[in-house]
Amino acid sequence: MTPSVTSRRHVIADDIRNKISIGRIKAGACLPSEAQLASRYGVSTATLRSALSVLQGEGVVEKIHGKGNFVRHPLRRITYIGGGHTLRTECSAESALRVGVRTTNLQAHGQLACLLGVSASSPLTEFLCLTHEGNSPHSLARIYVPRDLSPTDVPAESHCCKSAEAKLAELRPPLAEVRERVCARPPTPEEAATLRISSTLSVLAITRVAADRTGQVVEAALLVLPGDRADAFFTTHHMTDERTNGG
Repeated sequence: MTPSVTSRRHVIADDIRNKISIGRIKAGACLPSEAQLASRYGVSTATLRSALSVLQGEGVVEKIHGKGNFVRHPLRRITYIGGGHTLRTECSAESALRVGVRTTNLQAHGQLACLLGVSASSPLTEFLCLTHEGNSPHSLARIYVPRDLSPTDVPAESHCCKSAEAKLAELRPPLAEVRERVCARPPTPEEAATLRISSTLSVLAITRVAADRTGQVVEAALLVLPGDRADAFFTTHHMTDERTNGG
């Protein structure tokens, strides 16, 4: 009985995964071309691509447009700490994270106007933060602040996302409330291309809105963390209702 396309793609994916796990194919190596692999396994290019998509969805292989399919280095976990804190990542001396920051002035519209509680066309500054581990994109954050709270000396690149957030914190008032919405969803085409992930891999999308003591929103952030390496961690402090009797 002829194996189905589904079973063949899993056999191929299992074989490539096994060769990676035992070290026959090293992390960072470029796999043979899809045509060569299809010929080697005796399947059509479509079936071969289906097998690679399984590995891409697992984060084992990444496809770089115009270059080929590459074995990914072991993924560094991202832990998002609720309450407006920065991202935490598992540290590795061999592969330091670096953060590229692109600053753009724009006007509030649609979702941004709603999140920040400002009128359309209000001046804002966007900080697009793309974290890399080696040559691989790691996570994506878009941070929006009112123009008058925007620092002018945020570094274009650093080795820690805290440096960019510290600059923002210098100008804004102390935070009194942080509201966060967390959901899992497919990446947009732009997010999948930027993070070099499969469009079938879910991302953890976090919308964070921070307000000062007067209730004014001073920052809105849209964070996108690939689901194959992200954890969200929240701590709830329960307040005890202490009642005292007047004497």
